[in-house]
Amino acid sequence: MPDPSFPWATLPESLRFPFEQPRIEHWPVTYTIGIWLWILGFPALFLAGYRRFGTRTPFGSTLWLAGLPTLAMLGWTTYCRFFWPKLHPPTWNAPSYTLICWLYCSSYNVVWSNTAYLIALFGIVATLLAVRNQNADGVALLGFGILALPLGLPAVYEGYRRTTT
Repeated sequence: MPDPSFPWATLPESLRFPFEQPRIEHWPVTYTIGIWLWILGFPALFLAGYRRFGTRTPFGSTLWLAGLPTLAMLGWTTYCRFFWPKLHPPTWNAPSYTLICWLYCSSYNVVWSNTAYLIALFGIVATLLAVRNQNADGVALLGFGILALPLGLPAVYEGYRRTTT
């Protein structure tokens, strides 16, 4: 049996060797590395989009560095809460886009999903403040970005940029 996730992918009993090969459990390691590379690399898409299209889109940096990460957070939170197939028991290496999402995916405690929705709501408020160029927009973007790490990395960048200029 090559992988415990796919017990059906094996030879019939009559064709198997009379001994068992020792298991080398590489799949949790490679899966975890792949998931975390995706999680840490995804915010770079928003930064690259801003660098390429930022000045040519409505709302410029606010759209790319705050609005789209907030929209992604809302979408993924909804998907994880209502549509993600829940493993029982929950695993520590579930895919997640923020620390709060990881807490939900590794426990299925609804408090963490609700907290993710609150952070996304804070992201909407921070984005609206940034669109209107309010005085606290940089601080709000920094706050949202820190609460939504690693997905909030673009908002941290934009918040830092606005507070230092």
